[in-house]
Amino acid sequence: MILLATLFGAVVGSFLNVVILRLPKDDASIVFPGSHCPQCLQPLYWYENIPILSYLVLRGRCRTCKVHISLQYPLVELCMAVLAAILYHRLAFTFEFFFYFVFFAALLVIIFIDIHHQIIPDSISLPGILLGFAGSFFNGLVTWQESGLGLLLGGGLLYAVAYGYYAVTKREGMGGGDIKLLAMIGAFLGWQSLLYVVFSSSLAGSLVGIVAMFKQGKKGQTRIPYGPFLALGAMSYLIFDQQIERLWQLYRAASGL
Repeated sequence: MILLATLFGAVVGSFLNVVILRLPKDDASIVFPGSHCPQCLQPLYWYENIPILSYLVLRGRCRTCKVHISLQYPLVELCMAVLAAILYHRLAFTFEFFFYFVFFAALLVIIFIDIHHQIIPDSISLPGILLGFAGSFFNGLVTWQESGLGLLLGGGLLYAVAYGYYAVTKREGMGGGDIKLLAMIGAFLGWQSLLYVVFSSSLAGSLVGIVAMFKQGKKGQTRIPYGPFLALGAMSYLIFDQQIERLWQLYRAASGL
């Protein structure tokens, strides 16, 4: 059953590659036309579209024009396959499995689109907020009260940070897409996830930002997308929430809180 979940994740990951490529384009459909080489536009046969395996057999090149195929394609498929296996290991094939499978798929798309285009599409985050809250009425991990408070606090928290940063520096340091993304995360994971997600994403983003600052030589003008760090923080919270809770309790006991 874990193998079945893994294969299911890989197949969906193949479709996510199409979404990542086409969703940022105003005039592109994620359904039509079918999968094809972005260089020579040759439609792909079914055996050229097998997740991960086709990339290895073709040695990372189009069979027709021999142009190099981005490593992102098998990477997305592999990531979704691994995430599906992890979800099955924890949740089996329950409502929660499919609910959070959709959540992880949306986050994976957001990660790659934000890296390439520095945008978080409203077409993912806004329906995600509604889906996260609606699903909480059937979700055994998060109540509807926790979800509702999570989406309100998630959006409000980052809005306050963004407003404060602008008030001090007169520069926009965070886009509205990040605010809506954290609201979506709060809707799926509940308000109790927000402290960890914000802390872990800020820490990781700061470390990467410092490295990028020195590498690019732009100092305070260095810009990196924050969405991927929020998404990774949300994924890690769902996967390691029990371990995170134990560490939090140990910290509270050690500090006398």
